[in-house]
Amino acid sequence: MNRKLIPGILAMAVIVMASNILVQYPLGQWLTWGALTYPFSFLVTDLTNRLQGAAAARRVVIAGFVVGVLCSLIGTQIMGEFGPLVTLRVALGSGVAFLVAQLTDVSVFNRLRQGSWWRAPFVSTIASSTLDTLIFFTVAFSAALIFIEPGNDVSWAGGQLPLLGSGPMVPLWVSLAIGDWLVKLAMAIVALVPFRVIVGKMMARVA
Repeated sequence: MNRKLIPGILAMAVIVMASNILVQYPLGQWLTWGALTYPFSFLVTDLTNRLQGAAAARRVVIAGFVVGVLCSLIGTQIMGEFGPLVTLRVALGSGVAFLVAQLTDVSVFNRLRQGSWWRAPFVSTIASSTLDTLIFFTVAFSAALIFIEPGNDVSWAGGQLPLLGSGPMVPLWVSLAIGDWLVKLAMAIVALVPFRVIVGKMMARVA
């Protein structure tokens, strides 16, 4: 394995595992703690793509996916105060969403890499974040998919509440998903700053 990929792989694995745990803990009414950690995975992917190319970014994604899933599966066997540290549905939803969204991020970024410096990371993150949120929350919390893990009580996520406190009545997980998506949009903008700084410093070292 190329040693240059190790920091990205480790960062990705830590982010995925931490987010799998933190997404189960609410932050206020419409967010989970995982919403604050997971968006950094797109920054890792985009930095790798810009600095080492699309092929390297895909390797980081695949390796991060494997390590993250293994850690999540281990988490399903560790019992916490309210059950497994990571539920099977959360692990499955996270894995599928991660792989689809991150590979989409790499593809979109690569197509836009010749444009303005901000365009590729911003557009790719918006597209992949949308896919990630849709897939993850549906698999992890939708009552329609209870057959995936019948013993996992996700009734708390299915309670009917006004959308984000003021809209039509929807399951809680839908509001959590939209809140999560809005945070990812905000992070897509915020992440442009470290992206610009890190890329600038790394390019200066090469020059």
